[in-house]
Amino acid sequence: MQSKSWLPYGLIGFAAGVVNGLLGIGGGTILIPGMVYWLGVKQHQAHATSLLIVLPTSIISMLVYHRHGHVPIASLLGLALATSIGAIGGAILMNYCKPSWLRKGFALYMLLTGLRMLF
Repeated sequence: MQSKSWLPYGLIGFAAGVVNGLLGIGGGTILIPGMVYWLGVKQHQAHATSLLIVLPTSIISMLVYHRHGHVPIASLLGLALATSIGAIGGAILMNYCKPSWLRKGFALYMLLTGLRMLF
């Protein structure tokens, strides 16, 4: 991830943070395409970097939501555990995927999710 200016990194990061905090979705929807297409980062590296960046921003957003009474922590512990286990499997599977598969799978997921939300 080399660039002559920090501006593209800052813009992508700011946009991802706003999306994460406002919509409650992983900033990966902004980070991954931004890193791959604007910064020239390899697909696998973009996915891994996105996960590392999204962790602290998600925790910060969750704390703000919790302060306003929107996070029922006790009832979500099972979901958090299952999601963590699934994340391990997904991270392992990613290493066996070609970058083109990751790109197409990510795009398809975003498309289907967007259509589902619209209808």
